[in-house]
Amino acid sequence: MARYTDAVCRLCRREGMKLFLKGERCFTRKCAFERRPSIPGVHPWKRQKTEYGRRLREKQKVKRYYGILDKQFKKYFRQAERLRGDTGLNLLLLLERRLDNVLRRLGLAVSVAQARQFILHRHILLNNRLATRPSILVKKGDTISVAEKEKSQNLIKQNLNANTDLEPATWLSFSEDTLEGVVLELPIREEIPIQIEEQLIVEFASK
Repeated sequence: MARYTDAVCRLCRREGMKLFLKGERCFTRKCAFERRPSIPGVHPWKRQKTEYGRRLREKQKVKRYYGILDKQFKKYFRQAERLRGDTGLNLLLLLERRLDNVLRRLGLAVSVAQARQFILHRHILLNNRLATRPSILVKKGDTISVAEKEKSQNLIKQNLNANTDLEPATWLSFSEDTLEGVVLELPIREEIPIQIEEQLIVEFASK
């Protein structure tokens, strides 16, 4: 499975916003974006901003925030086009329902990358069955729990202890006693924290 393996802090700098790709580090003074928010590269101030560039940047923000690559993005965009309603909104809601993102929203993982690792290393159960694909789309009523292995339980508890101030998304519920989360409702636009102009993404991808 293809994945991005280069430095991720430069991605936040390139997009001009925190994408929270390094977990706890993003909330400390070590955050590269806080220390050096300028665009990486030589003479970034000389770059001209065009309409094409604005649309491209919105697309890149979404890809990097949810940890997907171009091939996956195209698949989700085609799926969003087939659904009723606004294509850009449909795209964001599909990405928000990915299992790796749901783990981040529940506080079980500090980043999408760590959530993906938990799933691939067989630490996570979906509806009491072992989940092996980070791209699974959760549905209303689904339950997300931790495998009954000491290593799995310890890894998750470490993150919960580190994320004491983090509240699960309002469309999810979580019990620390059973380490189980439930999808109460499907997400809506107001519950997606990233600042994105989804219409620009549609304009870019439709050409």
